[in-house]
Amino acid sequence: MTPMLPAEGNPEIEERAFELTCAASAFSGHIPVENQLMMGEMVRSMNCYYSNLIEGHHTHPRDIDTALAKDYSRKPEKRNLQLEAAAHIHLQGLIDEGRDLRVAPASGEYARWLHREFCLHLPPELLTVENPETGERKTVIPGEFRDGGVAVGRHIPPRADELADYLKRFEEAYDPAKLPGTRYVVALGAAHHRFAWIHPFYDGNGRVVRLMSHAMLLRCGLGSSMWSVARGLARSVDRYKELLAAADEPRYNDYDGRGVLSERALVEFCLYFLETAIDQVKFMSGLLDPARLMDRIEVWSRAEIAAKRLEKGSFSILREAWYRGSVERGRVPEIANVKERQGREIVSRLVELRVLKSESPRGPLRLHVPIDVVEAWFPGLYPPFAKMPETGARVYPGMM
Repeated sequence: MTPMLPAEGNPEIEERAFELTCAASAFSGHIPVENQLMMGEMVRSMNCYYSNLIEGHHTHPRDIDTALAKDYSRKPEKRNLQLEAAAHIHLQGLIDEGRDLRVAPASGEYARWLHREFCLHLPPELLTVENPETGERKTVIPGEFRDGGVAVGRHIPPRADELADYLKRFEEAYDPAKLPGTRYVVALGAAHHRFAWIHPFYDGNGRVVRLMSHAMLLRCGLGSSMWSVARGLARSVDRYKELLAAADEPRYNDYDGRGVLSERALVEFCLYFLETAIDQVKFMSGLLDPARLMDRIEVWSRAEIAAKRLEKGSFSILREAWYRGSVERGRVPEIANVKERQGREIVSRLVELRVLKSESPRGPLRLHVPIDVVEAWFPGLYPPFAKMPETGARVYPGMM
């Protein structure tokens, strides 16, 4: 699977690596910790939605929202997709909170941990794959590498008895201690492709590698729980899959690097991965611009007040919660310039609409973003809800 990295000295790819470093380093510095946690919760659901979409699983954001409240559908197919979504969000939460396995993310051990933690929360129906050509069925064992061969389009991944050697090489090549400066940033895309090329599991490789990339970004200080590269990959999914497949190909000629696989195609995939990450950082930075965000929340608040679902003075509380991270209940009358009884009614309505939440009946209030307000507060985070199918067919990788 050589080359493991694009050759040094490529100005275009180094420029993109530097641009991602600058954009990611400047991201979120002005946001209170409490709101970073709130945004992390929202982005995990979004990341799950888009990662599912790449796999061909159309799980509506409302279904994901109800799954997090353990309110599952009675329809088996929809319930299974909800359980899958909850498993993904739980796993990314462990990564975001630093409770993941403390080994290098680009390693076989970490990949097995990701796969095990994800699959252990899935219903049995989602742990069986079938060869569409022969009808042969295989059970996916959480955290266990495949024991047979597979085919992914035209690509034939390594044999099962070769996986240990390939994964050892994979871990050595992307060891952060051996990749100083922007070389590790360049390695993010290369590692993403080469893991997909190895394809060590019967099912779940795509989800594992996207979570692995998320963890690699976090560990090198560029990632955040508040943005996700998966959204960008899903929004250009045809290009994503096309470039993954192209980088599977052997080198075109003597001018295409010195490895077995095409270096030119690997460079194109790495550029695409970095450009997608940059785009997502900039997208989320724009959504979180305080002035524009407050304008959107104020417009929403006025509409809710006009519809008599909120009390006057509600926006001032939401604004305070954003800028300070939380609001003490005793300060609500002062902030909203109302009497105490009216202050309690403001809080009651905001909590009822789930845009404020608290850990206890008397505890501080902090912002929350339920699915009903996502489009008003953070437009473009998801596709228009009206265009989203409720569910979709489960798609399995080819096997042989």
